[in-house]
Formats: sequence, C-alpha cells, structure tokens
Amino acid sequence: MRRVKRICCTLTLILILTTLFLVYKHLQSGHVVNIKYKTQSTSHNLLEYVLWKPVEQYAHISYKRKEAIVRQLARNDCQCETKEALFNNLISRDSVTNLELVFNAAERQKVKQRREKEYQHFLQRTKSSADALLIAKANSPLEYPIQGVEVRPMKTILIPGLRLQAKSQELFEVNLTANLGTFDVAAEVDGVKITGEGEMHLSVSSSQMDNLNRQLQFVTYSNTIFNPNTADTVLFKTDEHQAAFTIKIRHPTVPKLYNVESQSGYNISALVTIATKTFLRYDKLREMISSVRKYYPNVTIVIADDNDKPQKIEGEFIEQYFMPFKKGWFAGRNLAVSQVQTKYLLWVDDDFIFATDTKLEKMVDILEKTTLDMVGGSVREVTTYSATYLHKLSVEPGGKEGDCLKIHKGYYHEVEGFPNCVVTDAIINFFMARTEKMQQVGFDPHIARQGHLEFFIDGLGLLHVGSCSDVKVDHASKITMPWTKKSESDKMYQQFRYFQPSEEDGSLSNKLFYFKNRFKCIRSS
Repeated sequence: MRRVKRICCTLTLILILTTLFLVYKHLQSGHVVNIKYKTQSTSHNLLEYVLWKPVEQYAHISYKRKEAIVRQLARNDCQCETKEALFNNLISRDSVTNLELVFNAAERQKVKQRREKEYQHFLQRTKSSADALLIAKANSPLEYPIQGVEVRPMKTILIPGLRLQAKSQELFEVNLTANLGTFDVAAEVDGVKITGEGEMHLSVSSSQMDNLNRQLQFVTYSNTIFNPNTADTVLFKTDEHQAAFTIKIRHPTVPKLYNVESQSGYNISALVTIATKTFLRYDKLREMISSVRKYYPNVTIVIADDNDKPQKIEGEFIEQYFMPFKKGWFAGRNLAVSQVQTKYLLWVDDDFIFATDTKLEKMVDILEKTTLDMVGGSVREVTTYSATYLHKLSVEPGGKEGDCLKIHKGYYHEVEGFPNCVVTDAIINFFMARTEKMQQVGFDPHIARQGHLEFFIDGLGLLHVGSCSDVKVDHASKITMPWTKKSESDKMYQQFRYFQPSEEDGSLSNKLFYFKNRFKCIRSS
C-alpha cells in the first residue's frame, strides 16, 4: 500500500512539475511570428494618377496648368543624360555620370536585379505603417492627410487628400497656413479664386464645392526654411472648423547595399567578416583563429589590439589593427567594426572556439530572409550548458527625474520558419549583424574594461534582434586546477579586468546610464 502511495505521489509530483514547465514555456514563447521579407507592390505617380486623370466626379471641370510649379514637383522620373547628349548640349554646365555604364553589358542586368532585391529588403527594414499616407475623411467637414506626407528639404510636393464636404451655401472657402514653407497650385481651376500663392498662407474659395475640391487637388507645398530633419504643422480651416496635419521635412534615407552575387548556398567569405578585440591573450586568440580556419579557411578576421607589447598575428585573411595600450573594450570594438567591408560581421571574443555546430550559414540564412538586424547564438562552456543571454528591455517615462530602464529575462516570440530562433532585445556576446547597423549604433568608448548591455541599450529602437540557440560556439575553459600554473598573461589579464579599482568599471556605467541615457533607476527581473 505504501509503495502504491509513493508511486502515486511521485506521478503527481511529476505531473505538477510538467504542468508548471509547460505553463512557463507558454508564457515565455508567446506566439510564432512571421518576420520574413514580403513582396512589395509598385507605387504609382501621384501627379499622373490623381491630377491629370481625375475621378469621374471632377472630370468635367476644366483647369489650366501652371508649368513653373509643375516643374518643381517631385516625380519618380529623374533623368540621366548620356555623355554624348551632354556634349551636344554645349550650353549646359551640368556634369552627368550614368552609373549603369560602369558595368559591362553582360553583367548589368544581373547587377540591377541584385540591387533591386537588396533595396526592397532595405525598405522593409526601414519603413513602417507610420510612413503610409492616411487621409482623415471629412467628418469635421474637412478632409486632410493625417500622416504620411513628406517633402525633401527645399523641394515641392502636392498635398494629397485635401477636400471639403459641407452643406450647400453661397461661397465655400478654405485656408491653409504653414510655418516652414509656402503654398501654390500646379494648375488653376475655372470658377475658383486663389490668394496667397507663393506665401505661407493660402486662401481658396468658390461658389461650387466640386470646383473648390478639384482645385485643392492641385495645392502644392514648398519647403523654404532648411532643416534636414523636422516637420511643418499645417493649419487647414473653413468657417468654424479647423484641423492640423504635419508635413515631414527630411532627406530620404540613403541605402547602403552590398553587391554579392547569388549562388547556391551562401558564400560565407564574401558575406561575413569575423571581428574581435584582444588584450593580453595571444595564446587564446591564436587558438580561436585556428578553430575558425578549420571550418572557414578564407573568412577575413579583423583584430583590434591594444596590448602594451603587441605581437604580429601571421596568416592569410587577417587584418590586425594596433591601438594605444589599454585603450579599452568598446573602443576596440568600434575600431574592428569600422574596418568591416562585408554585408555582415560576426562578433566573437578572443577566447571563443569554433566547433562543428558553429554554423555561420544558419545565421546568414535568417538575416537574409527576415527583417532582423542581428542574430545571436549560444556560448557553450566546458559542460554541456549553453548560455544565450536573452533579455527584453523597456523604458518607462519617469518625469523630471529621468526614466526607468526595465530589464526582463526572456523573449517576445518565436520566428516562423526558423526553429530554435526567437526575437528579443539583448543577446549574448556571440552574434552576427548587419554591418551598417552596427556602425550606426556604435560602442561608447568610455567603457574600457567590462561592458555588454550598454550597447543594446544604445541600440534600443534601432536594432531588430534575434537569437538562435542551435548555433553554438565553445568558450575556452576558465576552470583552473590547483596544480595548474597560470600564465603571466592570464594573471595580468585578470588584474587589469577585475582587480584594479577604477571608474572604468561598474560605477562609470551607472554614471553613463544616469546622464547619457537619462535613467534614474534600473529594475531587473
């Protein structure tokens, strides 16, 4: 009887533990999300499809184009003259270089196709629904764009979506007011009176509402006060009603695309550069390089080195850059990252060791097919335990005293199509990333000895981060047996990193969090 009770108790305990584990995994995993690239639809030219080909309601209304204004409008048809045409036009002082011609005819089409694919991926990583044009319908009775209107500095655009829906009356009138630009019209509609052309205030009136609305389709905005990243607030009024909308003023984000030829599988040496920082551990660095060469003999390795007595690391595909003594951990990372020329970089510590499951192809695959900017792996110690260091970061507003940084262990969701991969905010110190994103965020060079989370805090909102636990790298053993004698370099390394009291350690990080990041506290869970 006692044996039966023990068996029942054991089974019950196992059932409870299993249930708790499944609940925990469910809470951790959330749901699976598809973050793969999607096919982009082709956008139309607003000038052609809205203005000169109006909807049937306005087709009968005549207008007269203002060619001087039309020529100022942003269109998707900039032209590049050939050199032959340029010589024929002796009056022109423009110098035009047709960039397509730098490629020979045989490779030109393939290059264009690769560039278009990379560009569409770039757009999906940098654009969001917040950039889409949305029109507020005329409930007020004004209709106007509530988001998605953008002009380049000192350029001219049509303002889309302006309309009036009002009850019958003798005269319909609307007014537009700006602060950083002027209004005009690309065409003049019959039966409409316009005042304020070329000024910050424009008034449009007509006895016929359809004619007024047709005229509003031709209203332009020209930025006149240069600021490469700001917005103008436009007031739109009629009678007792008023609305406001913004026009973003900014240069387009210039893409940084990498021209890598397509082939079956991934050419890791053409796509990836390995970057590392070393200090006082040449023995471990050489061991790391040896393990890399076993699996990736032609991948370039970039080394930032701030040793007092530097040693030249010999070998092909190795770039070693020397720095002042003790220049620091994050300064070295900046140097190494700045020298990477490939699309992706793999960051490794100088005491990591590649193994059979250090599959860089898996990391490249997820970065090539999703909008992730970086993906981490797991670091395996001497035991079978592998660490992934998954953390979610959030900033809560805290008023005049500063904000609160919250750090939670875990991740947001799994990645559809990539088993063992999840999305989070901070990952372990073994990751592959888009080179231009790493260079954009950078590493704070004040952090000289110990630092990791600081980079991800600086990159919060800029980096889309993932982690795949099935890509593993080994960590050189930190276990020291009583009979094992430490090398002089190991002793010096331990002394410099851990035992010298200095503001270069944790207290400096907290001071940077307080002042640079404007945090008043950090809460971890």
